[in-house]
Amino acid sequence: MLAEALEHLVRGVVEHPDDVVVRDRELRRGSILEVRVNPEDLGKVIGRGGRTATAFRTVISALAGRGGARIDFVDVDRSR
Repeated sequence: MLAEALEHLVRGVVEHPDDVVVRDRELRRGSILEVRVNPEDLGKVIGRGGRTATAFRTVISALAGRGGARIDFVDVDRSR
């Protein structure tokens, strides 16, 4: 549910919504949502001073509740 919500939010901000992919990965320290976007959209997703990324993290933390989830923003040019 969190991955779908985050993907919906990110798609609304970027210029290339078809390049947005959100993966939910379970690690020892908890869940991490990995967001991959087009390199041209990375600045829009992070925002000035990281404000947009912080807003995404705040919304997802509120939805996640006690378990919480980390978010990692990656551009699609980086290796998978």
